[in-house]
Amino acid sequence: MEKDNIAVGLDIGTTKIVAMIGKRNEYGKLEILGVGKSKSLGVARGVVNNITQTIQSIQQAVQEAEADSGYKINDVVVGIAGQHIRSIQHSDYISRHNPEEVIGDADIDLLINQVHKLAMLPGEEIIHVLPQEFKIDGQTEIKEPIGMYGGRLESSFHVVVGQASSIRNVGRCIKSSGLDLSGLTLEPLASADAVLSQEEKEAGVALIDIGGGTTDLAIFKDGIIRHTAVVPFGGNVITEDIKEGCSIIEKQAELLKVKFGSAWPGENKDNEIVSIPGLRGREPKEISLKNLSKVIHARVVEIVEQVFAEIKAYGHEDPRKKLIAGIVLTGGGSQLKHIKQLVEYITGMDTRIGYPNEHLAGNSDEEISSPLYATAVGLVMNSLRNNTRSATPIGEVREPEPVKQPEVATQATATAPVQEMEEVSVENENKEKSSDDSTERKVKKSFFDKYIDRIKEFLDNAE
Repeated sequence: MEKDNIAVGLDIGTTKIVAMIGKRNEYGKLEILGVGKSKSLGVARGVVNNITQTIQSIQQAVQEAEADSGYKINDVVVGIAGQHIRSIQHSDYISRHNPEEVIGDADIDLLINQVHKLAMLPGEEIIHVLPQEFKIDGQTEIKEPIGMYGGRLESSFHVVVGQASSIRNVGRCIKSSGLDLSGLTLEPLASADAVLSQEEKEAGVALIDIGGGTTDLAIFKDGIIRHTAVVPFGGNVITEDIKEGCSIIEKQAELLKVKFGSAWPGENKDNEIVSIPGLRGREPKEISLKNLSKVIHARVVEIVEQVFAEIKAYGHEDPRKKLIAGIVLTGGGSQLKHIKQLVEYITGMDTRIGYPNEHLAGNSDEEISSPLYATAVGLVMNSLRNNTRSATPIGEVREPEPVKQPEVATQATATAPVQEMEEVSVENENKEKSSDDSTERKVKKSFFDKYIDRIKEFLDNAE
């Protein structure tokens, strides 16, 4: 009997850390087996700033997910975000020695390796290289060049860049928590997988993921990722503003925001007042909901305007780049009352709230279908695509599997040592050139295998 592929996603956020275990059910939907959630103590604006506290938070979330599911977690796919992430557009080309030969994987690899030689700022590394459209001998708009003839192969790339030290710190936290790192994904891409439909990606859509410490943006058009950005503001700055503006403690400010907060001050009447208990024998404080909404409104407008500036930088006003599907809001911040209306008012674009329930099995817990868990669901989906067996039932010991046999190659990917991972995936790719495995998917896979190998090698040498 074939064993299920069990996938694990770990979302290391600024306010919470979520470990999620899932598998695909017989209908192709994602069945969540267990979820663990802990308060994130060592992360600020998406970047680890206290290794010890982050490790404790990860271990707490992982233990909770294991207890909830009855599975032991072995390796995880992790999302990366943070204010150090930036993206650039780049075009490059290669001249082929023999135009009479068909274009193959080797040509694409050569082109991508050329992009990796781009000069970066000190301390920065290329995380993601995503091909957009290819050009062969001047013929444009080619999405799949493999199998075609030509002498000059050109492509435009979306290159995502981040601070090497920040990514290695995340790797160190995972390793010190007793887990293996099986994949890295940019968080806005994971959220996009969970909440966007293929039609939206084709028509043109901007995904805005409002987290605790950062607001992530991913723009898709013609089914291809066109622009990514991370704005270093999120729900936490709204809470901070309420705390300062109303002179209350952070816990009360967060509760006020969630229960009574609104991004549209006009919705509140002047006489609506909420009473907050005073500290240690002090008188209770009375806070006007209209004033509360004014504080929230001012900060949300600032966040949305920054994101809208990024959408304009992509070129949304150009008719050929128009985002017909508008904006999709997700993440914890998207649950703020009237935020959809405010975003529509500022941007003039159609807006909806993105829930990850489209990909989830029908019997899923209502809480998991919340926009709060969009990134975690996307990371589990990403892990499933790697055909890994990231968790095993508690009490079952993982047997070492022979790596060389092609029939178990996909399973070996999850359990083989890191150096063998690449050999196995290359062997698989050569053996089965499946039609649905697109150039973009192959590029992502092979590049991330190499990148994770580099992080692991760095961590091993650092010890």
